[in-house]
Amino acid sequence: MNPLIIPVFLPYLGCRQRCLFCNQRVTAEEVPSPLFVRNFIQNSMKELSSNGMRERQIAFYGGSFTAVGREDQIRYLEAARPFLASGLIGSIRISTRPDALDEDALALLKAYGVKTVEIGAQSMMDEVLFLSRRGHSGADIVSAAVRLKQFGFEVGLQLMIGLPGDTYELFVETMDRVINLKPDFLRIHPTLVLRGAPLETLWKTGRYAPLSLEETIRWLKKGLLTAEKFGIRVARLGLQPTEGLEKHFLAGPYHPALRHCVDSQIAFDMAEHLLRNNSGGSHALFLCNPREISNLRGQRNENVRKLREQFELRAISVQGLEQIARGQLCLQRPGGTTSITRKDLIC
Repeated sequence: MNPLIIPVFLPYLGCRQRCLFCNQRVTAEEVPSPLFVRNFIQNSMKELSSNGMRERQIAFYGGSFTAVGREDQIRYLEAARPFLASGLIGSIRISTRPDALDEDALALLKAYGVKTVEIGAQSMMDEVLFLSRRGHSGADIVSAAVRLKQFGFEVGLQLMIGLPGDTYELFVETMDRVINLKPDFLRIHPTLVLRGAPLETLWKTGRYAPLSLEETIRWLKKGLLTAEKFGIRVARLGLQPTEGLEKHFLAGPYHPALRHCVDSQIAFDMAEHLLRNNSGGSHALFLCNPREISNLRGQRNENVRKLREQFELRAISVQGLEQIARGQLCLQRPGGTTSITRKDLIC
């Protein structure tokens, strides 16, 4: 079960340079003080008091936490310590750069109850990292992930698709290298052009073109299915919709329900495969888990409409059955019932 996150945003804190795509004012305008953080956590705990037995986790996002001066790191960790000591929260999570995770930094995090470390990897390809002004290499990501595992941390990798110089083939290579690292989870989101980010200039002068939504869904489908194949959880696809994002967004494949778009495309591919290999009759009945009916139908019933037209069917029915596992789709036709799972799709 995913923990309940209490997010604390520290924009640009610890950043050694400005990445090409970055405008962290989307999430927060100013860096909060440790005192503000303590009060924010206390107020957040009141709102989360009725959320059952899920673990509560304070998360320091934005900037590069372990690239901040040691004394400042301690001040923020001390703000969280009372809640950890009292059992009101279970652990702490931080996000940081891969080249700011030496053994001294990890020992400090361990001493203060940090459980989860998210690495801002973005890509495993050096040419993409260089063009994005990341200031680190793919080898730094590998080294950081290995070291975190050795110290017993839960490891997450944050990836971006469609950065300058990126291609579908390079993203496939990135996913292959990521899988070899065996992270506990991933976050993957497309590159967006944000007002105030250095990338805005390249976009305005025609030197950068973001991915289309269609391309984005294709890339993310590949990433999601690859991760699932190897048992790696994808915690999120796409950025969390916020007022700040809406305010600063200029161009790119932004969609408030990007995960649903990707899951719907996967469901369409599964249904298409079943129909292509099981012809006969003018009607098709699909059976799936009730929680996946929306994915199968698609936004505004688009999947059903496309399948009817493609296979010249008079009608398509969708029925939810609890006994069907999530990720499985069954097709019932006069010749019998056949099924497919997400893992059966060729990545």
